[in-house]
Amino acid sequence: MSEPRVPGAPAEQPGASAVPQGPAGPVDLTDGEWHRLHPATPLLRGGIVLVAILGFVLANFRERLIDWIFGAPELPGDPLQTAYERGQLGWAIVIVIAGLVVGIVVFYASWRMHTFRVGDDVVEVRSGILFRTHRRARLDRIQGVAISRPIFARVFGAAKLDISVAGQDAKVQLAYLRGSEADRLRHDVLVLASGAREAAVAPDAANEGVVTAAPAASVVPGLVNQRVRELLAPELDPSIAPPESVVKIPPVRLILSLVLSGFTVVIVLVAALIVVMSLLGRREFFIFLILPGILAAIGYYFNRFTKSLRFSIAGTADGVRIGYGLLSTSNDTLPPGRIHAIEVSQPLLWRPAKWWMIRINRAGAAGQSSAQTSTLMLPVGTVDDVRKVLGLLLPGLAGEQTRELLLAGLVAKSGSGFTDAPRRAWPLRPLSWKRTGYAETDDAILLRSGFVWRHLTVVPLARVQSLRISQGPVQRVLDLVELTVHTVAGPVRATLAAADRAGGTAAFGRWSAAVVEAGATDHSHRWAEGQTS
Repeated sequence: MSEPRVPGAPAEQPGASAVPQGPAGPVDLTDGEWHRLHPATPLLRGGIVLVAILGFVLANFRERLIDWIFGAPELPGDPLQTAYERGQLGWAIVIVIAGLVVGIVVFYASWRMHTFRVGDDVVEVRSGILFRTHRRARLDRIQGVAISRPIFARVFGAAKLDISVAGQDAKVQLAYLRGSEADRLRHDVLVLASGAREAAVAPDAANEGVVTAAPAASVVPGLVNQRVRELLAPELDPSIAPPESVVKIPPVRLILSLVLSGFTVVIVLVAALIVVMSLLGRREFFIFLILPGILAAIGYYFNRFTKSLRFSIAGTADGVRIGYGLLSTSNDTLPPGRIHAIEVSQPLLWRPAKWWMIRINRAGAAGQSSAQTSTLMLPVGTVDDVRKVLGLLLPGLAGEQTRELLLAGLVAKSGSGFTDAPRRAWPLRPLSWKRTGYAETDDAILLRSGFVWRHLTVVPLARVQSLRISQGPVQRVLDLVELTVHTVAGPVRATLAAADRAGGTAAFGRWSAAVVEAGATDHSHRWAEGQTS
């Protein structure tokens, strides 16, 4: 490992270290030197537009070649017809070729100027030709490392690596790297972020990227076979996680969960409205509502199905690994202690099947286009699946007592270790006042609510941002209060709408003291400091 560097020290030239593969094997991308991205990056990041333009030109020029050689009749609508008739076809070809050359040069220059380096404390990315950008992220503030492989990038064996840190739009992106390099770099970055004394070779990438000598005739077939294996390989390598910790979703359960979702209920209600309007003679609703609605519904179901298909979550040496996707695949690794809130919920239509969903709040996910998938830890699962996932998410945040209390409170109508809202809360929660309640352990706050849509939220004390107790006029008459636990932005809202005033006030005081104490003793930003990886 290189000697520690000062983040503000003068940077080396971008071309200091640009070869990703050394003669003796893969290069250490965490050596503190500047490295370049995958050679196919210009094509993957926008060069496909040039390919489309070139294909368009060749398609039209092909017709002209046929005309010249075989004397075929002129085709109407040929974009090059006017230039040909005016004798300017040569100039048009020169202009198109010049445009393609300029585009290729710009993309190549952009790739040459886009470099990154990973040191002991920070990861840095420099990019831009006219307008230069230099992004820097502290390793001890990393919230997660995600690797995504779009379908087109998978053809080239490339992958995109996203390093999420706390803050709005604070993500550091490396698009694109070789797939094996992305796996190794993720492991090394997480080891450095953990505070371990020495970075080891990633267990899931120890033998990846090593180039062995082979006859020239076997290079192309070997490359094709490798790409086929990568396309068919599971997102989570079975060798890096204990089989008992892996949670997967059967396709039939996934399809039924989508059919029984709230979106389906909305579609049924809209369809019933359209039928009524049609019976009343308003048939124009068919064109303006049914056709767009059918297209939107198909898009929604297809998007949710393909993103959740091949879903898996498991515990690895680097953290909790979540993988999903069919054509374009992604996997996200959450280091210990990076989860700020956990919510286990159950829609009404899932209740007969006893299915549940788990979502989380995590720093750096709010505002991202992938926020929904990066905060969804279990799209649909049984109680046993919930137990396994909680066993992966809670270590480092909360103990066994918190997990057992959560599991006991999932289906209980009241009690089970929770302090329930008093009977006088029924005007505010006529159906769910018995299930509305809170509990506390030595390391977490638990809130339970909901009758139609059941919710149970866990907020680790060390991740609480602030607490609030409030009382509106109706609550004042009923001698109730509202309790809110603030965390980072996300889909989980830790709010209890009704609690006894005396009990809620006392709980607010206890929680305030416990949060301060938990924050003072929290060292999860360096979860493996002092250890040897």
